[in-house]
Amino acid sequence: MTDFDAMYRRQTDPWRLRTDWYERRKLDLLMACLPRERYGLALDLGCGEGEASRRLAGRCERVYAIDGSEAAVARCRQWIEQSGSTHVSAQALQLPRQWPAGTLESTDLIVVSELAYYLDDHDLDVFVGQCLRCLAPGGDWVMCHCTEDFHDRRQATSRVHARVDALSGFGRIVMHEDARFRLDVWRKPGGTA
Repeated sequence: MTDFDAMYRRQTDPWRLRTDWYERRKLDLLMACLPRERYGLALDLGCGEGEASRRLAGRCERVYAIDGSEAAVARCRQWIEQSGSTHVSAQALQLPRQWPAGTLESTDLIVVSELAYYLDDHDLDVFVGQCLRCLAPGGDWVMCHCTEDFHDRRQATSRVHARVDALSGFGRIVMHEDARFRLDVWRKPGGTA
């Protein structure tokens, strides 16, 4: 498994999220697929250096940016400090064993991008359960994952997304699939539209 912390220590923006057309387009599509203009609390799980968190900050009252890499989270915190975005916080947690406090049944938006396919079967089940427990009724859950094969992948993107499709009562409200990635948005039953 790739040592993501070492990778972030060696290089800023290792996936070229700010410069690569594919990555920029993918994030633009993710943001365009969010069905609501505004959200209360959002979780950006697997936030890296915070590219999606930066964009979510303009549409959410509060953003928790979470990543397993201390180095990536340190860069995300630098952006938060420099931008004065006091409604955004970044935390290094090893998902799914660790989980952000204060999110139980109160999260309006969960964004999972390029993360869940790294989880083995057990951790994926735990992760999905944690997301389900923290998502508020009527909340939206976004998953966006590369569909191409690579050496660290433990799950196929189709399998990861099917796991959420199988949740009772969840309705998929957006699906986008192209040659390199898949993006789905589901809504938890209950709440107001």
